[in-house]
Amino acid sequence: MELEEFINKYDFEGSIVLLEGKRIVIDSDKAKLIKLGSLLAEKSKYITFRSGNADGADSYFAQGVTSVDSSRFEVITPYSGHRKNKEYDYITYSLDEINLAKEPEVIYQSKRNNKTEKLIDKFVEGEKNRITLKAAYIIRDTIKVLGTSDIKPANFAIFYEDLDNPNKGGTGHTMDICRINGVEFINQLIWLNWVEK
Repeated sequence: MELEEFINKYDFEGSIVLLEGKRIVIDSDKAKLIKLGSLLAEKSKYITFRSGNADGADSYFAQGVTSVDSSRFEVITPYSGHRKNKEYDYITYSLDEINLAKEPEVIYQSKRNNKTEKLIDKFVEGEKNRITLKAAYIIRDTIKVLGTSDIKPANFAIFYEDLDNPNKGGTGHTMDICRINGVEFINQLIWLNWVEK
């Protein structure tokens, strides 16, 4: 996929594109993630970019987008106040503000993550501690793709992946949710060409 093709297909009113990935970013890639965020925000008019507000790739993508237009960037956080950065003025949705009992599909698909499956029920039932918080991160990752009754679903996703150890952790879970819901996505094997031209 070329950049122009991506813009032509996904730059429409209401479009949501995920920009996210691994917490550990190769030093030589950091500027490229920032550049991708700013390039996409400059080339598009309507897309709202979404992340999970994590350190690493999410943060670098956010720097790029918000340097151009912070009104078209949103984050979904596992709890209120998660990594709140006053530098950026963007839309934030917190799991604390979402009635998860009314989002059965989100819960069902979050349980695809075997490591947190049992913790998810505890978290939804109101048990909040450092152990069940792991479930909050997976639920957040699911919502980033599916949305909720009040949050639009994603139309496309762009990832920064660990190419030597792919499909692991929260990024792997988010990619899995994209796959089973037909949300097309790419990683840096495609988008690095966009920023290196």
